[in-house]
Amino acid sequence: MTIRHAILLAAAALVAGCATPPATPPAIAAPADVPAALQPAGQVPFLQVHASGVQLYECAPPADAPAAWAWQFKGPEATLTDAKGAVVGRHFGGPSWASNDGATVVGKVVASAPSPERGSIPWLLLAIKSRDGSGLLAATSSVQRIDTEGGVAPATACGAGNAHQVERVGYTANYAFWRQKPAA
Repeated sequence: MTIRHAILLAAAALVAGCATPPATPPAIAAPADVPAALQPAGQVPFLQVHASGVQLYECAPPADAPAAWAWQFKGPEATLTDAKGAVVGRHFGGPSWASNDGATVVGKVVASAPSPERGSIPWLLLAIKSRDGSGLLAATSSVQRIDTEGGVAPATACGAGNAHQVERVGYTANYAFWRQKPAA
């Protein structure tokens, strides 16, 4: 075997090793000081990321009061980073989270608690209602939104004069991803 052939075989083995799905991430410590209503039963956290981005609001009449005008929440746009600051995914409307390795989960709010940070969006517990792909987020069964700063609807007036105006309100939060507790 030539050196070139050995290098090619080693490179192929390395690439093949990278193509295998990641092992189930180990459980991590549960976030501290989270209200009991936001604690998912029978689950363990396995990932915590920091989100930095915007909450989108549109000046429009609410569906249940077409003569009124108010800032309507449209969805988030945020970048997700790990503890080292590396981008690991994104958060967007749905609400959805997508990891860079191809997994996407969509949540549904099941519980809410006011943020201890004045002028910030609430903390949430979301159950996963759908998923796609395999990768880092594929095993997610719940998501917690905690440690929120900012993101509330604009304080500016909303009416016919600025109908359908979209405002991008800055926010940050931490998201903890939970999976079912392994059988004992």
